[in-house]
Amino acid sequence: MIDQQKIKQAVTLLLEGIGEDVTREGLIDTPDRIARMYEEIYGGMEEDASTHLSKVFHIDSSEMVIEKDIPFYSTCEHHMLPFYGKVHIAYIPDGKVVGLSKLARTVEVFARRLQLQEQLTGQIVDALMTHIQPKGVMVMVEAEHLCMTMRGIKKPGSQTVTVARRGEFETNPVLEELSSGCWGDHESYGEHDVKNFLYPQASPICIFLPKTARTGTRTYLLLPSNESSAGHSQNCLHSEP
Repeated sequence: MIDQQKIKQAVTLLLEGIGEDVTREGLIDTPDRIARMYEEIYGGMEEDASTHLSKVFHIDSSEMVIEKDIPFYSTCEHHMLPFYGKVHIAYIPDGKVVGLSKLARTVEVFARRLQLQEQLTGQIVDALMTHIQPKGVMVMVEAEHLCMTMRGIKKPGSQTVTVARRGEFETNPVLEELSSGCWGDHESYGEHDVKNFLYPQASPICIFLPKTARTGTRTYLLLPSNESSAGHSQNCLHSEP
């Protein structure tokens, strides 16, 4: 339960802490505005994905369902700055599907919390596996983080990409090979195939980081093309053997 009174007190202290006059016209209602805003942007803390995924439709087909370019906004728990982007979901039904809008609502449940992108990706894929019980699920999240854009390293345009797979996307050799193309042996797939399979609009350089033990999610950092270094402007670099 969000405590609006505590939020108002905290915002007042924060404003005082940076040397502002909390009584001036532009700030006098700011604590109240932020308290009301937090109820909206952190509303997912009081929601459960089962609310949206419990209603299913039974089908005979097991053809893959793909819902791509689902926009989202979330807040990084490290600096409490926004990160935003798109979520792509693919799943193979096992006799039942959910309404397409429920996929977007599930994204919202987990995005409207203090988050890590790796955790967000894993939570979405696990919720779909638990409630729809498909043969397999794959989720990819692409996002720009303001903690990298407006502070610290200050690299606007850089994109972090996380991918999580469950079920047949991990165990079926064909699906595993296809979905692994984004982080696997780029010599086998070719640089063009790797970049265009999951990243049709990605910049020329992508750095692949190792799979995290905690979430089972792999992380990618896509650098804008103007950050490309000489000799690597057309390469996919990865940190795993």
